[in-house]
Formats: sequence, C-alpha cells, structure tokens
Amino acid sequence: MTVFKTSLVWIAGISLLIQVAMAALPFNWFGDDDPMPTLAPMLEQSQPAVVNIATKSHVRVRDNPLLNDPFFRRFFNIPQQQPRHRTKQSLGSGVIFDAKHGLVLTNNHVIHRADEITVSLTDGRSFQAELVGTDPATDVALIKIPAEHLTALPLADSDKLRVGDFVVAIGNPFGLGQTVTSGIVSALGRSGLGIEGYENFIQTDASINPGNSGGALVNLRGELVGINTAIFSPGQKVGNIGIGFAIPSNMVKQITDQLLKYGEVHRANLGVQMQDITAELANAFNIDSDKGAVVTRVQQGSAADEAGVQVGDVITAIDGKKLMNAYSLRNTIGLLMVGQTINIDIVREGKAKTLKATVTKTKKQVNQKPTHPKLLGATFGDIEQSSPYYGNVNGVMIYELKRGSPAWASGLRKNDIITSVNRQTITNLEDFKSLVQHNNALLLNITRNGRAMFLLLS
Repeated sequence: MTVFKTSLVWIAGISLLIQVAMAALPFNWFGDDDPMPTLAPMLEQSQPAVVNIATKSHVRVRDNPLLNDPFFRRFFNIPQQQPRHRTKQSLGSGVIFDAKHGLVLTNNHVIHRADEITVSLTDGRSFQAELVGTDPATDVALIKIPAEHLTALPLADSDKLRVGDFVVAIGNPFGLGQTVTSGIVSALGRSGLGIEGYENFIQTDASINPGNSGGALVNLRGELVGINTAIFSPGQKVGNIGIGFAIPSNMVKQITDQLLKYGEVHRANLGVQMQDITAELANAFNIDSDKGAVVTRVQQGSAADEAGVQVGDVITAIDGKKLMNAYSLRNTIGLLMVGQTINIDIVREGKAKTLKATVTKTKKQVNQKPTHPKLLGATFGDIEQSSPYYGNVNGVMIYELKRGSPAWASGLRKNDIITSVNRQTITNLEDFKSLVQHNNALLLNITRNGRAMFLLLS
C-alpha cells in the first residue's frame, strides 16, 4: 500500500511538471487534441533578424628588422622591399534591431579593425556594412546596411528577466551557419569577470560558442533580451560548457542611443577614487559590513564634491543597489547616463547618510607634448573609468606610443601606468608633468599588466 501511494504521488508530480512545461513552452496542435511543444513558430519570425557577419582586415607582415636597416641592405645589395600584407578574416553574428534604417547590433570585437564588413541574411542576400559607432568598454558595436525588406527583433525589457526564464540563442557558431540553441537564464547582473570594461551580464546555459558573438538571446516571445558576447572556458578548452554571457537589451539600448547621437558613448563620472572595504577597514570605519567602497580621493568640483562626499566615506549603495566592492561602484557609475541624478548611501563615522548627486561627463586629460626628451613619442593621460585599474591604482596611463620613439626605446609600453616619479607618488597628469619637467634622470615606478616594476630613464 505504501508503494502504491508513493507511485500515485510520483505520477501526480510528473503530471504537474508536464503541465508546467506545457504552459511555459509554446506549442502547436497536431492531430486530434495532441499538443506538441515547439519553438518553430517563434523562430520563423525571429531568425530572419539574426545575420552572419564576415570581416576582412589587412595586416602588415613584419619583416626581419635587419631588412629595414639601409646599411645592411646596401652591404648585401638587397633592394628596398614594399611592405607586405596578409588578409585576416573572422566570423561572427549580428542582430537587426531597426529594419527601417538598416541598423545592426553586434559585438565590438567582431568588427574591430575590420576593413570590410559583410552581412549575410537568411534569405541569401549579402550587403557591405558601414560602421556607425562602437563602445569597446561594453563591447557593443553598431553597423548599417541598406534598409531593403529587413526584419527586426523587438527589444524586451531585460530588467524583467528572472533566473529560470527560458531563452534561445541564435547565431553563427564556428561559421557553420545560423544555429539555434535553448536554455534558461542561469544568473543576472554578472560583473567583475574581467571580460569587458563595464559588465552587467546575463548568464545562460544556452549553448554559445565562438562565432555566436553578436548574436541574439531571445525570450519565448521572440523578443531580444541580450546580445551574446562571451563564454567561460577553463584551461585550454574552446567551446561551450554551459556558461555563456550576454549583454542585457536595456544596456544595449542605452549604448545604442548614444552611438546614434554621438558616434561614441559619453560615460558618466562621479569624481571619486576608491578601494575595496576590507574587514579591517570596516572595523576602523565602524561599519558592520565588509561590502562597499571607501573613498580615497574626491576630485574638486566633481559631482561627488558638490554632493558632499568626503574622503573616508564608505559608499554602500547607489539608488538602493547594494555595492560589493570598488569595482561594482565603478561599474554602476559607468553605466549611468550623463546628467542622471542618483542617491548615494554612505557610512560616515559610523552613521548612515544618503547624499544626492548628478553625474557628469567623464573628461579625459591627455598631454600630447611631454617635456622630457626620453618621453617623446608617448601620449599620457589620467586613468579613465573604462580602465580596470581606475580607482585601484593612482597615476597616469600611456594611451599611445610610437614604435621606435625615444619613449619606446626607453622601455615604456602602451597601457603602462606610471605611479611614481623619482619615488614621489603621483595621482594625476598635473603631478606627472610637474615632476618630469624638473628632473633629468627619471626613476619611474610602473604597473604593467597588473605587475609593478621600476624603469630608469637617464
């Protein structure tokens, strides 16, 4: 009798699960009252809006450096050779989101440095695309093709997504052609992965592989909820293991609006430098939690300064959204719209307060004319918010470096961060300019790829 009761419960449970699945999935009717779950009707409407993208770029082939030496060529009677190039090709995916104007979304890394961008539709047509704008910090790019009988995907409100929602990934994995995979939303708001400068990923177990980048993540209504961007592959494995990431549609819409208006993204700035709040610092600042970011510097005249933020304040939330660390603060601010007013929850001397600030546009200060002869050929500037070192390292960054220049010969490299000059700490471009003007020999402390080193320029 016990076995019989258990069986009834088991059968009832299975029946309930089937009913839930049937209710969640779209289905067609076949035969006499025989429901058959299928995604086909939705995909028939959605797939024409997902495109394949092929790019070509011409890369200069580096010759033996001896061949560039005129004395070497003259000694061995070697004629001057013309620069050689090779063609580099790559494949990816894209999504038509505005059929009227022929606008296509994809990832920045899909079309980065491409000389030719070819967009292929499911009906066999191909178009040469032109670049509208890119935002490398979020890996979003916008391209344009002729608006000839196109189909677009409607945008969903990605803020309404829940973990467990069914989703479908459509793209061009490994160049095989358009492919559909399904899964669920595994997690929301993934950040701190080090994939992009600003991250707020949807995580999904829908199979995403190389070539899916820039493709669509859609819900069961055929609405775009995200742009497939990256996968997590431990070790040397290349391929899907059930952890894929997509940029939410609301974030894509925000970036796209700015790309259409400016051709680039005007990033919001609060005007603080910060560091993670540790258990020791939490005790020192008399707060109960070790989550948040402690302010180490407030830029004069910035939004934070006008709001009354002070050095030593611990920022715990922005607009009610709890912050884990300094990275989450930087990420949250960087995804705001310029001119947006926010509430900043802080703890100051053990007491909670809420301040109101209106974020401003990030200003990049760049010094095009270094005064020291050993620094010629390099372009220096303050560390931008799009850098993963922003808020964690004080100093100036090398944004551009001419190969073969005195700065290059001195051992400097692009993206180096100089944190001190002759053992004097620098926090910004003005500090750096002042110190290099008054010294012949320079002992630079440099952060390169997360590692510190000294470099002597004499």
